[in-house]
Amino acid sequence: MVDGVLFVCHANMCRSPMAEFIARRLLRELPVVVTSAGTDAPDGAAMHPYAVEVAARTGADPAAFRTRRLRPEHLTRAALVLTATRRQRSVCTALAPAALHRTFTLRQFARLAAAASTEATEATATDVDSPLRAAVAAAARARGRLQPATLDADDLGDPIGGSPADFRRCAEEIERSIRPVLALIGTAG
Repeated sequence: MVDGVLFVCHANMCRSPMAEFIARRLLRELPVVVTSAGTDAPDGAAMHPYAVEVAARTGADPAAFRTRRLRPEHLTRAALVLTATRRQRSVCTALAPAALHRTFTLRQFARLAAAASTEATEATATDVDSPLRAAVAAAARARGRLQPATLDADDLGDPIGGSPADFRRCAEEIERSIRPVLALIGTAG
C-alpha cells in the first residue's frame, strides 16, 4: 500500500482532479502521493476547461493531466480514498472491499478528521507506521462515534454544466474539506 490519497469522482474531469491539485499543494511538505480517478471515466480525456483554471491556480501545470478509470488496484494501493459522493464511495468499496475502512466521502472525512484530532496521537503510538495511516485509523474510529449526517451533507456537488464561478465554489469546498485532513495528519505526525 502506497502512502497516498486517491480522490474519486464520476468522470475524473472536474471534482477529483481539482481535489488532486489542491491536495498536492496543501500536502506538499508531507511524503504523500496524491492521485485521482473516476468511477465512469474514460481513460485519457482532458480535464474540464474550468477545472483546468482552478488547478492552474495551485501553481502546478495541469496541461498534461489525463483522466483515468477507477480500477481495484488504485483502491488497494491507496492509504486513503476520498470520494465526491456516497454513490462513488459505494462503488469503491464494491470494487475493493478491503478498502472499506479507508474509504470515505471527502466531506465525511473532513468531519471525522475534525472530531478525531486527539485520537491521531493514540493511533501513532500503536503499530501504524505513518502519519497518514494514523490519521485514517483515527478517523475510522471516530466514524462510529458521530451521529450520521444528513443525506446531502456527504456529497460534493458536481459543477459540470456550471459557470467558472461554480467550479471555483466547488474548489473552495474541496479546500475547506482538505484542511481538517491536513490538520489531522499533522497531529498524527
